[in-house]
Amino acid sequence: MTPAMIEQVRPPVPAEKLDHEIGRLLDALQSVYDDGWYPELEVVRPWSTHNPRISGEFARPCAIRRYLHRELRGLLAAGATVTARAARPARAFTDPEFFAALDEDRFDLRVKKLFLFGPERMALSLDRLSHYTGTPAESFQRHVLFTNYAMHVESFLERFPGAERPDREGVQMPAYHAARPDGDGVSLVNIGVGPANAKTITDHLAVLRPDTMIMIGHCGGLRNRQELGDFVLATAYQRADHVLDEVLPADVPVIPSIRLNGYLMDALATAEATWRPGVVHTTDNRNWEFNQAATLHRMRLARAVAVDMESATIAANGFRYRIPNATLLCVSDKPLHAEPKLAGGARAFYEASKRKHLGIALDALERVRAEHPDGLPGSEVRSADEPLLGNGPDGA
Repeated sequence: MTPAMIEQVRPPVPAEKLDHEIGRLLDALQSVYDDGWYPELEVVRPWSTHNPRISGEFARPCAIRRYLHRELRGLLAAGATVTARAARPARAFTDPEFFAALDEDRFDLRVKKLFLFGPERMALSLDRLSHYTGTPAESFQRHVLFTNYAMHVESFLERFPGAERPDREGVQMPAYHAARPDGDGVSLVNIGVGPANAKTITDHLAVLRPDTMIMIGHCGGLRNRQELGDFVLATAYQRADHVLDEVLPADVPVIPSIRLNGYLMDALATAEATWRPGVVHTTDNRNWEFNQAATLHRMRLARAVAVDMESATIAANGFRYRIPNATLLCVSDKPLHAEPKLAGGARAFYEASKRKHLGIALDALERVRAEHPDGLPGSEVRSADEPLLGNGPDGA
């Protein structure tokens, strides 16, 4: 039997009652889901000529409650009518129809909707986030850092000793969360090495609609004047990771968020760090040095300044899923200039760079919070036919 609960908020809503009314809508969504149904939000926007009525279904709305609250606040303040109701029975993971419903190719992005993902896709990703990271999806904050080194985890926990940690040993991509009451804290995920993990975590993280994603890893410096410990700020990517080629061809331009890069540049200047902007070449071959010709040719054509194994993958998925992102790498070796990464000198380099690297990224995020409390504008990752939610303040 379909739950009878329907909650609606109509304009005008007094400013002092806005948060209460939004809470009532979100409580209704969660109640519907707890009763075994996918909840649905319907938004009627009187100012829209072509798309006045938009709807979207959700799974486990508690996982994105803070995000929904922020987005609905803007809509209601602008004069929208919002209705929460039950849509259809929720599918179990073991339902034969569940697998087919995960196919993003069947979820028409050309149709305006409230959310980028269907509820089945959302439910599975939320479950897998917990599996891979050892923490509940609800623990993730609005800003996410990615690393592939335990040293950054050590620095993060030094800075945030009360951060939430994985609830068990041996998870594939452990996550750590320095939480704030409004979800405006920072999460750090140690994704390990390689583009496959980078794709996996960002595929699932995207359903949470984070405000930012920043990769803070290491790279091989490709220019003679770079020194170990120098930083690289990606301005573009050369994609040789291959894990997303089927869904995002390599000739599609992918660039980091201009605003986020600007904040990182300011933080680098404040830290008096030596850095270089430029193209980052991301490869899926850790031992590309053993078969050099093709890779070197591509790097030289692109005038790449660094090589790594994750940055372009994160950036490409950020582009696909409309999440502002950036890359700040630290040069750990110079493969073209007789300074390979060797075990003997690695530890000293790591100790010298880890706190500064993390600090620069965190300083940039402070600027985001201060200047864009409702999220960075996503104009560079939007297309003409976009979901209403998930694009920051300029997405409508």
